[in-house]
Amino acid sequence: MPDTDTAAGAAARAQEQRPLKLSEPLKVGPYTLRHRVVMAPLTRSRAGQPGNVPAPLNACYYAQRASAALIITEATQVSLQGQGYAWTPGIHSREQVEGWRRVADAVHEASGLMFMQLWHVGRISHPSLQPDQMPPVAPSPVKPNAETFIENERGEGELAPCVTPRALQLEEMPYLVRQYWRGARNAMKAGMDGIEVHAANGYLLDQFISSGTNRRTDEYGGAPAQRARLLFEVLDSVCEACGPQKVGVRLSPLSTFNDMHDDDPEATFAYIAGKLNDYGLAYLHIVNPATASVERGVPPEERAQRMIDLIRRTYRGVLMIAGGFNGQSAEHWLEAGTADLIAFGRPFIANPDLPARLFAQAPLNTPDPATFYGGGERGYTDYPSLAQERGEAPKAVIDDRWR
Repeated sequence: MPDTDTAAGAAARAQEQRPLKLSEPLKVGPYTLRHRVVMAPLTRSRAGQPGNVPAPLNACYYAQRASAALIITEATQVSLQGQGYAWTPGIHSREQVEGWRRVADAVHEASGLMFMQLWHVGRISHPSLQPDQMPPVAPSPVKPNAETFIENERGEGELAPCVTPRALQLEEMPYLVRQYWRGARNAMKAGMDGIEVHAANGYLLDQFISSGTNRRTDEYGGAPAQRARLLFEVLDSVCEACGPQKVGVRLSPLSTFNDMHDDDPEATFAYIAGKLNDYGLAYLHIVNPATASVERGVPPEERAQRMIDLIRRTYRGVLMIAGGFNGQSAEHWLEAGTADLIAFGRPFIANPDLPARLFAQAPLNTPDPATFYGGGERGYTDYPSLAQERGEAPKAVIDDRWR
């Protein structure tokens, strides 16, 4: 008879030696990703001023993280009206296009791949950030119980409560769609490899999708198909601008962030996920409904698990999930077939070489929340890589080629 202890030990060693699913390549649209660790979009409020223009500091930050299989840029507003937080970058001016081109060039020089996330915040804004101090816009005049980040009279950032938004008029819808089309065209001019349409986290497109914020009685309100109409009009325009294989969509089913809720999210997101199959997109990206459970290392709650299963079952393309993952839980979800890609947010803030750390099962740096929004290099480009910690690489500097 075989020695069971020896057999068990051999099996354990074989398991340890087997390549991680995280490290496997994957075809996404026209690209073959080197592995499955994606950098999630992360608002950092460090765009150059005036004009919310990406600066050399931003190019350095993204180039440091170019070992991600794919970088999704921080949310980038498609218009002045689309801004909801101080010092966030846009993609609607010539100067912004040039600034993003320097960022894209830096990432490509470091062998990275980069999609731009297009963003309109809708009601999650403040008159001080809007053209002519106007109220923010939304599907319906429903005031959110939420705050946004503004620049005060002293030039400092501070939180401010959101106000009651103005309901968009029917004749404004084509103009909104055009903003996204222009943003996609500008992003491709800037050298981006693709586009992600931000329809999550309680911002404009999500506000139209959700029954709690969309109380319209015209063709943009009512049943899920009507509430999702603006999303698909935007998606049509963005796909026209750069091709569907270079487009992803982000959704946040069951999320309550920014004071959101939907009366029947299962019906709403089953409709959207099913219709997305018609497009041949690069991927669908969802904010994990089970983020809190994953962070605690416990199984997802029943409703969250049902939503994840519904989307996995309904959407037939590449599925990316973000929220709460570490290396072990990410590997488990990939092995189970629940996701095809895992997007990491805060771990990428403090670990510019996150893929290498995950593959080597090395310790991770801890991010400093005090430096998440606004500021300069501290908490942005000064987190060390493994090689720097070992004295094998110099400290990152802002390259003159990015200026």
